[in-house]
Amino acid sequence: MKPTDSLERNGKTEAPEELPPSPARRKFLGTMTTAAVAAGTIGLQPLLGSKSTEAQAQFQGVPPGYARRLRAAQIRHQAASIVGNTALLPHPNNGDETSLPNRIGSYSKGLPHNNLGEVNAAAYATLLNAVTKGRPVDFANITIGLGNKLVNPQSGLAFEMEGADPHALVIPPAPAFSSAEEAGEIAEDYWMALLRDVNFLDYDTNPLAMAAAADLSAMSNFKGPKSGGLVTTGTLFRGLTPGDLVGPYISQFLWQDTPYGSEFVERRMRTRTAGVDYMTDYTEWLAIQNGFVPGEGTYDPTRRYIRNGRDMSEWVHVDVLFQAYFNAFLILNNIGAPVDQGNPYNTSANQIGFGTFGGPYMASVLCAVARPALKAQWYQKWFVHRRLRPEVFAGRIHNDMIGAANYPIHSDILNSPVLDEVFDANGTYLLPMAFPEGSPTHPAYGAGHSTVAGACVTALKAFFDESFVIPNPVQASADGLTLEPFAGPALTVGGELNKLASNISIGRDIAGVHWRSDGTESLKLGEAVAIAVLRDEKLCFNEQFAGYSLTKFDGTTVTI
Repeated sequence: MKPTDSLERNGKTEAPEELPPSPARRKFLGTMTTAAVAAGTIGLQPLLGSKSTEAQAQFQGVPPGYARRLRAAQIRHQAASIVGNTALLPHPNNGDETSLPNRIGSYSKGLPHNNLGEVNAAAYATLLNAVTKGRPVDFANITIGLGNKLVNPQSGLAFEMEGADPHALVIPPAPAFSSAEEAGEIAEDYWMALLRDVNFLDYDTNPLAMAAAADLSAMSNFKGPKSGGLVTTGTLFRGLTPGDLVGPYISQFLWQDTPYGSEFVERRMRTRTAGVDYMTDYTEWLAIQNGFVPGEGTYDPTRRYIRNGRDMSEWVHVDVLFQAYFNAFLILNNIGAPVDQGNPYNTSANQIGFGTFGGPYMASVLCAVARPALKAQWYQKWFVHRRLRPEVFAGRIHNDMIGAANYPIHSDILNSPVLDEVFDANGTYLLPMAFPEGSPTHPAYGAGHSTVAGACVTALKAFFDESFVIPNPVQASADGLTLEPFAGPALTVGGELNKLASNISIGRDIAGVHWRSDGTESLKLGEAVAIAVLRDEKLCFNEQFAGYSLTKFDGTTVTI
């Protein structure tokens, strides 16, 4: 509202109140007075609580348009009250930042470092000063190294007008630097890197995949999926959600050709050159930690369908925020997937959905939930956890293994055969990266891709019938040049949407830029974001609507 705008309350024209500064958000929401409250003083509250028409309002002597204005204000007040009455819970972290010397367990990429890759203390202090005070001037004064800029820390302080406040959503502490869980996760990242060029179809017979499964099974606290208590080649590098272990590794929504209006998108993609990894040289690794930006790298001249980890890594390298889920939406429409049973137009004899409950509405919600998902996660990244990236942890392992430093790293990884495999291949213990630049310049925990995946997939599961079986499923040929029929267990919409979220999330792990727990917890964070947005959306409908029903990532059901 501009300073010259006004608001009518009880027949009087008042100047709008100035919004309080951000520290007063809770006090403001708890004490705010809106036109909706004023409505009760003129006998309109029963009217506003119904779906009465403007004509009925005017019949009661209300000025034209006034009832609509008050009802709109009441809905916004109702949504704001939910936010205002939601307690902001504590946000615990794993304690590494304060318990470990020289910030060795914390994110610092892009800042200046010493020869061990340990961050300059004064530079890190400028980062802590900024995230503690939250002032734009302090973010502008963060000391960086060779020029690679930090990605959007102030996004973590942004507010959101729909759904939950980004600071109201919590994820548990990340695994600690010295923990067995951290050791298991970095071991998985190493094995993923070594297996990037092995076709997913070949895991059952590939000796290196078998070795990976055996090593991860031996880890004392590895939390990936298992069969009979063991990691197998059938569970290797898969997710934990319902549907992840059914059928091909890759979701149908990453393979099937996609109608895009009158155009048609064939899903073969540009992928990276086989056998070429990055950041395995220590000098290059250290320069990139200091903010050096390398070249683009090399590509396979032939476009292919996703068939291995290198392809999956490159897909999640350059995707457009909610691209995977918009594609899934288009495919679901193309295969005739029925909408959720709660959609009110399922039973209408003379209407169909469009701006509400129809295709345009559903497509727009994918964007609507993606934005607050990023805000919620960027708060976790920069202001709560500041977890180091796997490439940096591997640098700690390298310096420990060669005797240049002595770090408190769990013996599970120091004794793992994967380190010998990596050293034999590259001459260092550094994590072979799929991208020339390695990870982006923001902390690891949680994962932005995974949070958006959780939010968008949750919306799609709300909109469509999860039990519908996908007709004519496919899988990529061994060379990735064609799609072939898949003959196996039935693949449902819900299962393949869950798998899509896991593919996107774990694809970032395969690239070397994330940890498993980054994705596992972030899918659930995105789910919570979407549920809160859909809850607010429900307040705005005119249709008789009992709510969306969907299966959450943990297998439980919820009605929104």
